[in-house]
Amino acid sequence: MTVAYSHSHGLGDEQSIWFKLTPLMNQDNPMQILMNLSEKYGGIIPINLKNQRIVLLSDVEHFKRVLVENADNYTKYFDGMRPVFGRSMITIDGALWQKIRKPQQAAFHPQMFEEYFPFLMDAIRTKSKIWADYAKSGETVEMVEQTWTLAADMVCKALFDREMPFNPHFVFGMVKTYTDVMNHKEIRQKKVTGELDEVNDADAAKAMKHWGEVPDAVLGAPIIDDRQKTLLNMILAAEADPEFPEFDHQQVVDEMKQYLWAGTETTALTLAWCLYLLSQNPEAADKIRAEANEICGDKEPTWDQVAQLSYTRQVIQETMRLYPPIWALIRVAAGDDVIEGHEVHEGDKIVMCTYLAHHSPKYWNDPEEFRPERFSPERMKKRTKYSYLPFAAGKRSCIGGALSQIENMLALVTLLRRFQPEYVGDVPAKIQSTVTLCPKGGLPFRIRELS
Repeated sequence: MTVAYSHSHGLGDEQSIWFKLTPLMNQDNPMQILMNLSEKYGGIIPINLKNQRIVLLSDVEHFKRVLVENADNYTKYFDGMRPVFGRSMITIDGALWQKIRKPQQAAFHPQMFEEYFPFLMDAIRTKSKIWADYAKSGETVEMVEQTWTLAADMVCKALFDREMPFNPHFVFGMVKTYTDVMNHKEIRQKKVTGELDEVNDADAAKAMKHWGEVPDAVLGAPIIDDRQKTLLNMILAAEADPEFPEFDHQQVVDEMKQYLWAGTETTALTLAWCLYLLSQNPEAADKIRAEANEICGDKEPTWDQVAQLSYTRQVIQETMRLYPPIWALIRVAAGDDVIEGHEVHEGDKIVMCTYLAHHSPKYWNDPEEFRPERFSPERMKKRTKYSYLPFAAGKRSCIGGALSQIENMLALVTLLRRFQPEYVGDVPAKIQSTVTLCPKGGLPFRIRELS
């Protein structure tokens, strides 16, 4: 079956920042190249590409200027995102963004997490059963796909009060088809030469067609517990409010999309990279098991015990330092500005490379080393502000960052006490800096059940 390629609009647009950065991002070690350039040019790297200027930033004072001090001058970069997220919070700005965000904020208040807890655990138990089968068969699994399907199940159950009504492995494949920016240049070249009149099942148009059907599938799925306090009910209430005409049914669908994709992707990548790091540092995995045994005994964690799993939390935080799912924050200059003596012009694309700050010896001792203890309470007090931005900063910081950490803590504690996930790929694993920081070629694992 073939369909028109209108859904792939934006992917191959030669004005897209992802298209322009493809030659750099397609290197074997793109982050090392950026780090070398940052050191050479003092953390500010202006790049002139035809009719567009991109300014790469890597210093904490630069981040502070753009995200906090002069935040109103820098709007979010939306190109290529609207086919995925529609007009959700991710793709709007200003007063409308604030208005759309307001009815959703309560769903991410820490007091709500206890409500979500049993549903998060139920999703993890389901994954545990699947892993038990993998342990028996001895087959190799792709860990990002494993963690993505787990995260999608947690979102459906906890935030939407629905059983996951779609095949998460199929949707994962659709997601990767679209978000792998290494494909964008090829798509653009085919458009230019006239080769891309229609696309087949493996292309972005087909991916977007299936993706567009997912929210309605969730809305039509059986309700699990008929809870009143869920994110889905909050956005449905906004839709029903006659004084909130902007929040129509399409807005409900688009907001669901951002949680089913953006929330799922970042949580999944963090957990997958975390399991990779723990496979290379087995003593840290043993410390997580020991902490869980001390606090939880031989039972699953209860909600009251989650806050005591301090080392587990530190492991996740250190993972997000080494492998931040969102490796760069992109803004567009609405007007002229000056950053550390460098002129910024209206229309410039500003790429804040948080990965570089996370790996800079200016802010971290031995930054390439895996050391969860960096995030102990006493050491965190000494950390340079804005040197660690896994969830951005300022008014546009990620609404679901705290919940994502809870999801991954519960997954780590529960799965590691039963299983030993063994990484069987190349060491070190290579990275691919697409829209998110992905492992190049995936993370192959075998699952071994502990005795």
